[in-house]
Amino acid sequence: MMEEEESSTDTAQGTPIRQIAVFLPNRPGAFVAILDLMKLNQVVVLGLSVQDSIDNTVVRLIVNDQDTVETLFMEKGIPFNSTELVVVELREGAEQMPACLRCLLEAETNIHFIYPLLTQPNSAAALALCVEDNDFGNSVLSRAGYKVLRQEDLSR
Repeated sequence: MMEEEESSTDTAQGTPIRQIAVFLPNRPGAFVAILDLMKLNQVVVLGLSVQDSIDNTVVRLIVNDQDTVETLFMEKGIPFNSTELVVVELREGAEQMPACLRCLLEAETNIHFIYPLLTQPNSAAALALCVEDNDFGNSVLSRAGYKVLRQEDLSR
């Protein structure tokens, strides 16, 4: 049953990109320890957003191997959650960002948060977007001519 549920989220285009948000104590070395754990397991961080507070830090990550990171975090007791995101390629670079975001504005869909990817295989700029409805966001951006990336695009 679980395999059916997981495969139902996959499309002919590929597997949706999941962000992994890890909750860390706000103390020196906490994030470096997470990065070392991922590096030891051949996981590459492709996107990153950090939100810091007095006591805790939330680190949002897009990685080349989501399943390995989730398994590692479960095994090590590291608190995290996963969220599917829309990741859009900006073939013409950062100057294309306003037009891309305008497409979502005109479609009257909310963006909860946004951050850039650090790298991706074809070296084009890319944005990770948490929108109120991923299917709708994917559709709007695809119809406007943007390439919406899937996990397979990042894991090559």
